[in-house]
Amino acid sequence: MKSKKIIIGSRSSKLALIYAEIAKNKIFEFKSDFRIENIDIKKITTKGDEIQNVRLSDIGGKGLFSKKIEEQLLEKKIDIAVHALKDMPCNDTEGLITNCFLERNDPREILISGEKKKLRELKTNSVIGTSSFRREFQLKKIRSDLNYKLIRGNVDTRLKKLNNKIYDAIILSYAGIKSLGLDKNISEIFSTSDIIPSAGQGVIALQCRKEDREIINLLKKINHQPTNYCVQAERNVLKILDGNCETAVGAHAEINKDKINIEAELFSLDGRERFYLKSSKDLNLASQLGKEVGEILKKQSNNSYKK
Repeated sequence: MKSKKIIIGSRSSKLALIYAEIAKNKIFEFKSDFRIENIDIKKITTKGDEIQNVRLSDIGGKGLFSKKIEEQLLEKKIDIAVHALKDMPCNDTEGLITNCFLERNDPREILISGEKKKLRELKTNSVIGTSSFRREFQLKKIRSDLNYKLIRGNVDTRLKKLNNKIYDAIILSYAGIKSLGLDKNISEIFSTSDIIPSAGQGVIALQCRKEDREIINLLKKINHQPTNYCVQAERNVLKILDGNCETAVGAHAEINKDKINIEAELFSLDGRERFYLKSSKDLNLASQLGKEVGEILKKQSNNSYKK
């Protein structure tokens, strides 16, 4: 490396910093001539972290969690950006590349309720906290008699709101809860078919500048290729749909020997209509599979998922 240090940029939340440490240790594994102190983590507060009382779609969308970090990357104040992939827009920012993905954590969704009740056991009109239209519409297909209310903030903030009985239950990603060591709070774990996760859920993505060949070559060594294949398929569904933060879409891919299977669903803007597809291709056609699934869902929906 030309530089004596590698600087990793990360959101400043507890969970984001755990992900950054995982990335740091993975880099250290493959950079044997480095000492661990040669890799620094720089905390960056994003607009998505600062504004927590409204939906992301009302203030600019998913990019609010990545924009400030990407700016520091473009300005060469950091060398690598660490993101939770599900929080990133599906198209790369000009001048940057996201092609390194660490081995996927558990992609499933979980429910935490005040009395450890499962979703089907909650009383009618119980209040469920979620910041995602996708999760809201998915849950309504199972329990239309519950009330779904916006919740924002980090995991600790959401748990506090639950404990203060502002909500009867909240839905979160398993990966985050597991990484924070809060598994004991879980009331129910949903299969990826019961609730199809968001594209890239459970994946830590590492981003760098397009012209930084040394960092690109380093990240190639760290990349987990099976996860990369799944990510290609899932994110291409999003790219074809050209949706935004309000687009309620789930996409989850898995590898079975030399095949890649994907399950995806898309909801109309009001959540009343659901469009679903399950498909499979040879592993080397993962990217094409995602595009095809996106095109079919788009046609099925007749653009009812857009304003």
